[in-house]
Amino acid sequence: MNNLTLSSEVEGEAFTYYETIGGGQGASADAPGPNSIHVAMSNTLNTPVEALELEYPLRVRELAVRRGSGGVGGSDGAGAGGDGTVREIEALVPMRYGLISERRKHAPQGRNGGGDGSPGRDTLNGEPIPAKSAGDLKQGDVLRIETPGGGGYGG
Repeated sequence: MNNLTLSSEVEGEAFTYYETIGGGQGASADAPGPNSIHVAMSNTLNTPVEALELEYPLRVRELAVRRGSGGVGGSDGAGAGGDGTVREIEALVPMRYGLISERRKHAPQGRNGGGDGSPGRDTLNGEPIPAKSAGDLKQGDVLRIETPGGGGYGG
């Protein structure tokens, strides 16, 4: 799971924003893994860029499928793991962030000869930050979250 919290008080108006960011799901013997999905969660979706930028002092610089992050499948190309997500956000005012993310040190494993998915990575202004971290963002700082891809299934 990838959890992001942002909070600030600007000119007497406080806000707190919380989001879960989906990743790639592992493949099975019957199907490839879907891309950019909340795995093993229900009743949660990503916040649309337009809503986020309208309601909060943030700019979404990128929201995309993290192409190539899913593990390879069998020799016939079937069973590929799903690709993760890229979410890059620029702070338009000073704020705090909290990040709790998984699968940064250990890649999601492939099964039955399928390839491992790519581990996730998180950066602040291009510099790596720990998977579980909190800190201050200055105006113009860019937080980038790249969620892991799912493991592939060989065949």
